[in-house]
Amino acid sequence: MLYDFQEELVIRPLHSGDVYASFQFRTLWETDFTRENKEWSLFKMFSRTLTESCPLASSSKIYIDITDNPQGDQIELSPATPLLSQAVVLGDRRTFSVYDLTQQITFGTVRSLNLLIRWKFSEGDMLRPLLHAERYVAGYGLQTGEIHTLMYNNHPYRSFPVLLLDSVPWYLRLYIHTLTVTSKGKDNKPSYIHYQPSKDRVRPHLLEMLVQLPPNSVTEVTVQFERALLKWTEYTPDPNHGFYVGSSVISSLVPSMVAMDTNNTRERPLFSSFFPCKEESSYFVRVYTEPLLVNLPTPDFSMPYNVICLTCTVVAVGYGSLYNLLTRSFQIEEPSPGLAKRIANIIRKMRGVPPL
Repeated sequence: MLYDFQEELVIRPLHSGDVYASFQFRTLWETDFTRENKEWSLFKMFSRTLTESCPLASSSKIYIDITDNPQGDQIELSPATPLLSQAVVLGDRRTFSVYDLTQQITFGTVRSLNLLIRWKFSEGDMLRPLLHAERYVAGYGLQTGEIHTLMYNNHPYRSFPVLLLDSVPWYLRLYIHTLTVTSKGKDNKPSYIHYQPSKDRVRPHLLEMLVQLPPNSVTEVTVQFERALLKWTEYTPDPNHGFYVGSSVISSLVPSMVAMDTNNTRERPLFSSFFPCKEESSYFVRVYTEPLLVNLPTPDFSMPYNVICLTCTVVAVGYGSLYNLLTRSFQIEEPSPGLAKRIANIIRKMRGVPPL
């Protein structure tokens, strides 16, 4: 399944009078794996194999990241390639297997390349980046709560500052005096804080702070809030599902794990365009946390229906009784005589005696 798609065409004139055209096509595919079959191949993904390189390309290569597979005990590449390349990608030195499509030996005797990657392990730990964050809501009830933001610095020996930007809707009334920042169980006072309070139904809260993250630590930012009462017309069609709160934005210059790139990636513009290789001691990273789902006090939307039904019932009963009193006349009706009495009156009439 195609998960993401990007296409870019850059045309730039050169000083020699020529025109330089660069076309980049990027896709992100999501592959379904099963316990019995954990492999990926070009044919399974695209229903075809590679038979040649692009005729207009001066360089055409496929890079497979094998940094975590130095001995080949975790993944298996087929066909194997002896070409290896190293580069610094986002501050970490990575190792790649390279398939040069301009070389005929890459396609083999059948002139077809079906690159296959087979995972040998059943389960594995997910690699954590140097900087990542998460956020959640704590508390119980529908009156107050607490927002927790966790920022992880996995660098083994270097600390670095991060800029935390958080925008909270107005219906969550923040208690800024409860704002706390802790790292390794100790208070971590921010070097810069900017807070703009919200206005009901006009603008949200805006909280911005600069925090220093110690090495190999978890920094927790907490703030308490109170849930506001909305007008009944301001609720969504599914109010019991909750209201979404946008993600926090964390920006930082993360220090690199290595000093510089030894392969001079400037000579490989195609590789550098797809992988953000840096030779500096730090690189810029922007991280987004998960959005929050907060429940607000929700009124009983069935109450108007119940009130309408009760009111209509009372009006119908009261109006019906009054209408009967005003329009009907009540008279005393004598009961009709029984069969025996009627027969007796007939006999008395035949004898000339007055009826009963």
